Amino acid sequence: MFTGIVEGRGRIEAAAEAGAEHRLRVAVPFSEPSPRGGSVAVNGVCLTVVASGAGWFEAALGEETLRRTTLAALRPGDEVNLERPLRMGDPLGGHLVQGHVDGVVRVLERRDEGPGARLRLALPGPLAPFVVGQGAVALDGVSLTVAQRGADAFEVMLIPETLRVTTLGARRAGESVNLEVDLVGRYVVAAMAGREVTA
Repeated sequence: MFTGIVEGRGRIEAAAEAGAEHRLRVAVPFSEPSPRGGSVAVNGVCLTVVASGAGWFEAALGEETLRRTTLAALRPGDEVNLERPLRMGDPLGGHLVQGHVDGVVRVLERRDEGPGARLRLALPGPLAPFVVGQGAVALDGVSLTVAQRGADAFEVMLIPETLRVTTLGARRAGESVNLEVDLVGRYVVAAMAGREVTA
């Protein structure tokens, strides 16, 4: 479980097939290596560490991850958002994020607004019920509030700190990001749909 508060940016050192696996090797800004078997969110995707050392870790990507997220497109030199898992007693600064990406969405427009910026993103029909105005979403692992919701698009505001700390500051129209909808909203919609079916 994560919070959507990015700890820092990592850099892809290698992205290649290793036997039957697709592996990522990521250089990290953390002083302590992530333990083997531990979890790290990379651009909002919860990955399991299969090897690590001082300043790096490797993770294996399954076929579902490659299909559902943007991670298959990563190349050496690309920067990624990193967050280590929430521990008992840690502050919940963002919102509850599982690292289970619901889909990839396209940036339609980026506008600078004062010292911050506004992103307008496409909203795929199947995910529309889960994205609500003033609700929470995670984009590439960053906890954000939906500033505006339309029929087929939604907008988020990026404050200067988000622009500085995360990769979202570099996102432009036409690029894609990972979207995870709000965990609570997902279960509420599922529960309501189930109740309607059984009524």
